[in-house]
Amino acid sequence: MPSPRKIEIIPIPGMPLVKPGDDVAALIWKTAKKQRIRLEDGDIIVVAQVVISKAEGSVVRLKSVKPSAMAEIVAERIQKPVGMAEIILQEAKSIVRFRRGHLITQTRHGLICANSGVDLSNVSGGDAVATLPRDPDASARKLREQLMKLSGKKLAVIITDTFGRPFRMGQVNVAIGVAGLRPIHDRKGEKDLFGYTLKVKEIAVADELASAGELLMGEAAEALPVVVIRGYPYQESEDAGAGELVRPAKYDLFI
Repeated sequence: MPSPRKIEIIPIPGMPLVKPGDDVAALIWKTAKKQRIRLEDGDIIVVAQVVISKAEGSVVRLKSVKPSAMAEIVAERIQKPVGMAEIILQEAKSIVRFRRGHLITQTRHGLICANSGVDLSNVSGGDAVATLPRDPDASARKLREQLMKLSGKKLAVIITDTFGRPFRMGQVNVAIGVAGLRPIHDRKGEKDLFGYTLKVKEIAVADELASAGELLMGEAAEALPVVVIRGYPYQESEDAGAGELVRPAKYDLFI
């Protein structure tokens, strides 16, 4: 894969607040046109998960939740509303760690993250939470198809969320949904500068692109939920997805 000469990260400001049932592709297209931003072949559209979840209706009002006894315990320990604790447990396939006020779970998607990816921020001011999309890769494929139809351009899409990382402080954006590009660049078998054959070298390019997008998107993802990354020569794919980034349990050394 050739090295890029220049990579641009282009914000698409002015997106309206997304509501259940909204057509996210149409909103992106209309907003980009209003801002005089033209999509080009090879552009990567990076979209914050929260707008996808809201459009798909993956939002739960806390008052509608009947908490379990376990949720009462969890809520007290993680200092979250009890309704949110119940939703976290419902969204979890398993609990990976629960200590020191932190709950790390594995979601049904296989993602390892805090609180099953359930989030209060950028939803409605604290009375509702957003859960992760049911199938982030399917959401990315649908959004890509719609945007390519609207623009007439060959595009890729990455849906992102903010995750912490073991052994590292702080959080970064990662790819939870991918369409149109290979999320991992496998460099095994290539030669380094001195002719050594690389044996273990897999670059998580989708995560790197997601984090690059966050440099502009920031934590207020609902205010600037979409950016365009231009100039990165990714490997095209019609069937790859972010699921490839999830490490199989048999290869995990820490859980």
